[in-house]
Amino acid sequence: QVQLVESGGGLVQPGGSLRLSCAASGISFRFYTMGWYRQAPGKQRELVAGITSAGSTNIADSVKGRFTISRDNAKNTVYLQMNSLKPEDTAVYYCNADRADRGPHRNYWGQGTQVTVSS
Repeated sequence: QVQLVESGGGLVQPGGSLRLSCAASGISFRFYTMGWYRQAPGKQRELVAGITSAGSTNIADSVKGRFTISRDNAKNTVYLQMNSLKPEDTAVYYCNADRADRGPHRNYWGQGTQVTVSS
């Protein structure tokens, strides 16, 4: 049974910070590329940040310089540190796990966690 469980979402004021966590179980975590996506009302889901099994990262231009993605393979957990938050960061944030090496491709999603940036 595969599970991705997000935590750390909530209400924060503009300029504030928040750290999201995604705890994975049922997968060989260290072999997966992990990503954070977000979806605002009426908009498409978009990639916010990704991190490969080797630790290489890519960050969306809209959050570059403000957000940082990291992983702890010993804890089977990926994090998203969000600083200098803006109202336009308000969205449901989803954790994703992807493996595309030899064998069938595997892709899993968490249930999402709400982030609201408002004064």
